[in-house]
Amino acid sequence: MASQIAELDRIALIPLSASSLRSHSGFRHRPTLRRSAAQSNFPKIKLNLDVQGLSRIHRGVLVNQRRRVILRVASAEWPERIDGGELANEEVQRGNQSLADGNLDEEHRKKPSQLRKRIIFGLGIGILVGGVVLAGGWVFTAALAAAVFAGSREYFELVRSRGIASGMTPPPRFVSRACSVICCVMPLITLYFGHIDVSVTSAAFFVAMALLLQRGNPRFSQLSSTMFGLFYCGYLPCFWVKLRCGLAAPALNTRFASSWPLLLGGNTMWTVGLVATLISLSSIIAADTFAFIGGKAFGRTPLTAVSPKKTWEGALVGLGGCIATSVLLAKVFCWPTSSLSAVAFGFLNFFGSLFGDLTESMIKRDAGVKDSGSLIPGHGGILDRVDSYIFTGALAHSFVKTFLPLYGI
Repeated sequence: MASQIAELDRIALIPLSASSLRSHSGFRHRPTLRRSAAQSNFPKIKLNLDVQGLSRIHRGVLVNQRRRVILRVASAEWPERIDGGELANEEVQRGNQSLADGNLDEEHRKKPSQLRKRIIFGLGIGILVGGVVLAGGWVFTAALAAAVFAGSREYFELVRSRGIASGMTPPPRFVSRACSVICCVMPLITLYFGHIDVSVTSAAFFVAMALLLQRGNPRFSQLSSTMFGLFYCGYLPCFWVKLRCGLAAPALNTRFASSWPLLLGGNTMWTVGLVATLISLSSIIAADTFAFIGGKAFGRTPLTAVSPKKTWEGALVGLGGCIATSVLLAKVFCWPTSSLSAVAFGFLNFFGSLFGDLTESMIKRDAGVKDSGSLIPGHGGILDRVDSYIFTGALAHSFVKTFLPLYGI
């Protein structure tokens, strides 16, 4: 039998409308056999291929269509290779590789801009928070109340997300909005009255009654998620107000007190609450930074399944950085006077920040999201930035007021 010669006659790109694309799957193969008089001994198979709508087909979909074309065309010339799928597989692999290379190039282009954005906004937030902490009083409390309101809104949106709501009934929107307002008011009440216990109990009672008396069938999941929201987003952050503004005993040995300008508050501004807040915040920042660097450099053993990127090696490096920062700032501020107390304060800050970070990671994992929101460019939501501080304020306040004799002076 005479050998056959296969030619690819033409590939025509024919742009189609949206309606015509729905009615065409992508390819039409119309093989026609034409034999000329000059080549009567060698029949030539001519394939007329109309490739329709390729300009609108995604590149990943095009790989599968190209495979069919290759199998049709090359089967006439290399049947022994097509039987094993060798040629088609090579072509598909090249297409997949090109797709992967394109995705990597896009990621490499995004990384510098994301890092630059994170650094710029991180420095801006750090300077702003430092000024607010130094100001104290109503300035500090109002800023904390605004952050609490934004964080509580993000929390209840996570509760209503598809990942969590698929296994439970979220609270009604009017209840979640009311809880956000209650959480926002809690720091202001703490500053004015000096305590928050009665207010939290009253708020929890009225919210529970609203849930139980709602239309429809009240669910326990609604009550539990709402009560945890009041505790997590409202009650715990109030301890930062009690720490910064409630511990008004002067830090007598602090070197900054004698030389601090009178225009900025004078020596009376440097209280135990201010020094403890600065040390606690700085220790948490050091713990996160050192844990990230240590995890990148030495991380091998996963810490927990809640956050797979965290490692034991990174946690140990973060613990060392947190304690070192606490001891160093204790020497600078001359508070607390005992080095052992400074080390214990560093331990407490580290475990409080780690537990808060893991708690928020667990909530986001159940919600099926990467970030709690998009309020801060390059950083995600407000909960993504303050998760390490939520539990630490209560632990730091209890440590200073209960375990340090004379507040560590």
